Amino acid sequence: MEIKLSCILQYAFLITITFPMLSSETKQPKSLATDQTALLSLKHRSLLLATNWTNSTSVCSWIGVTCSLRHPRVSALNLSNMALSATIPPQLGHLSFLISLDLTNNLFHGDLPQELSLLRRLKFISFRLNNFTGDIPPMLGQLPKLEYLNLRNNSFIGSIPKSLSNLTNLQFLDLSFNSLSREIPKELGRLQSLQTLNVQFNHLSGAIPSAIFNISTRVAIALTGNELSGSLSTDMCRNLPFLAGIYLSDNQLSGAIPTNVSQCSGLEVLGLSYNSFSGEIPSEIGYLTSLQHLSLGGNNLNGILSHVIGQLQSLVTFGAEQNEIAGSIDFIFMNMTSLQTLILWRNKFTGNLSRDVVNITMLTELELHMKTISQGLFPLNLANFTIWRHYTYN
Repeated sequence: MEIKLSCILQYAFLITITFPMLSSETKQPKSLATDQTALLSLKHRSLLLATNWTNSTSVCSWIGVTCSLRHPRVSALNLSNMALSATIPPQLGHLSFLISLDLTNNLFHGDLPQELSLLRRLKFISFRLNNFTGDIPPMLGQLPKLEYLNLRNNSFIGSIPKSLSNLTNLQFLDLSFNSLSREIPKELGRLQSLQTLNVQFNHLSGAIPSAIFNISTRVAIALTGNELSGSLSTDMCRNLPFLAGIYLSDNQLSGAIPTNVSQCSGLEVLGLSYNSFSGEIPSEIGYLTSLQHLSLGGNNLNGILSHVIGQLQSLVTFGAEQNEIAGSIDFIFMNMTSLQTLILWRNKFTGNLSRDVVNITMLTELELHMKTISQGLFPLNLANFTIWRHYTYN
């Protein structure tokens, strides 16, 4: 499930009316001239900028540039999707009235300049989909108004700076698809305004700090594809009434799945697959009435699948493959009318599934162990399935 990032919409106000064009003979205000000089450090890096960013027009009319109405200064710079290949010039640190900086989907590379710490009014930074390298500079923690920070899909290395915990207004943090390592700083638990924490597909290790589960505004915790270990806190959902997604698959987590997961009452996605969780699937999961995607495959889960799981009327995907779950599953799935994907292969289920799935009209992907359907014929038109697999193991 793709997370809907409503906080991006808060920056629509940056699309303001630009200042009138000035003739080449008209002098711009001194402060605006400073902004122009800073922007010209980028001009030679793009043919598009070279032809549009000229002295014959106001900097406020340049492509990608927005000026505020209140002050004759540059307030937003959006150079996304322009195929710019360069380092960020330190002169950008002179854009002292800048609120939004968007360089998404270019070929920028090298380290981030320390001068970015001078942009004290910044609320929005997106450097997503570039080739930046080096450490994430601790100076980013010196931007007191920052609300949105997206460094996804780059080549940053090193650790997550503890200084990011100083960003008390931060609502969205995405560091996914980099090469970050070491532990997740427990200091991130101080970010009481943070709604989305996304550091998927890095090389982070160690235990998940319990402090990151203490932020009541949290909407998503996404840590998939790391090397995290240890167990989950038994009260991890105590303070997360608005949490919609937990993404912890493809790590090295172990222990039992906490029974208090039902306290994350708004949960829509629970991804715990391909770890080393053990014990039974908590029946309390059946009380997550908004749950749409439940991924538990590739663990060491055992016991009997609770009939309470059948109460998940909103469930679209259920995967519990490659576990040691046993018992009969008759009737468990018969009322799950929203279910589209059911993956149960390599378990120890028994019974006749045919009566259960006949009413699941939305089901298009079904993957089962052969023994699951050993009793009776399977009364479904297999032409309805996009994917249909059943496996036989000795």
